[in-house]
Amino acid sequence: MSPKTIRILQILSLAYIWVFVLAVDIWILSLLRVSQKLNDAINASVAIGIVAIPLFLVIASILTYVFVSLQKHRSEGDWQQGGKNK
Repeated sequence: MSPKTIRILQILSLAYIWVFVLAVDIWILSLLRVSQKLNDAINASVAIGIVAIPLFLVIASILTYVFVSLQKHRSEGDWQQGGKNK
């Protein structure tokens, strides 16, 4: 595959990660709203939301940081072929 194709696939995978994270966050928030409307036990939904939303956001942020850092080093020419430093 050409480097341009690989870069596009990498950017698409990064976008899919964020779409997944945002979808999970919206789903958890909708669970909170539904449990409140139904006068259900909102404590479980809140507990899951407090843990899951920041966890997914942190993991997606770390993956984004790693991707951007690797691309930055690659464009600066810090890496030789084979992944070894100069």
